[in-house]
Amino acid sequence: MEPLREVEGRAIPFGAKNVDTDVIIPAHWLKTITREGLGRGAFETVRAKGDSVFDDPEFAGAPILIAGDNFGCGSSREHAAWALLDMGIRAVIAPSFSDIFASNAFKNGVLTVALPQDQVDRLLEVARTDPIAIDLESQVVTTPFQDRFAFEIDPFRKHCLLEGLDEVGLTLARDAAIGEYETRQATQMPWFAHGTEKAA
Repeated sequence: MEPLREVEGRAIPFGAKNVDTDVIIPAHWLKTITREGLGRGAFETVRAKGDSVFDDPEFAGAPILIAGDNFGCGSSREHAAWALLDMGIRAVIAPSFSDIFASNAFKNGVLTVALPQDQVDRLLEVARTDPIAIDLESQVVTTPFQDRFAFEIDPFRKHCLLEGLDEVGLTLARDAAIGEYETRQATQMPWFAHGTEKAA
């Protein structure tokens, strides 16, 4: 997983509330066996209505999405986080998130920033014309107009995002300790290592 320390650039001013995972990535896209290409299907139903902010060239490649309350509700599909990543989104700002979506986002390296509605409204206003910056180390969102909004994040999640550690990475980081444990166990309880062998 790629480390995430700062996310800066244009932000897609979406703002819609109660956006469920079927809106983020429709169910018929779940047949794929790869994460690549899911960005093409992201927000497909929104785009189909025309004049979508997701198809506005001004926000092409934007690394931040600003959404409304209860973002990521609905089914637990991890494809929603994959689709956002495939779009180039590294952070989502909203007043609140579905717990399962926030967990899936974190495990895939997408930062979810929860801010009060009035601060989100301000960022939606700024995003229409100017870039936004998120500093994970300092836990602040800033704008070119001296706006400075602090956010909370679980210390463990912050550490993992800063260091680029997913679940595999966390396990590999404990490789030496795991090896020492296995060596000690093989010496103290050899029947575990040879329990499946037939007696001679």
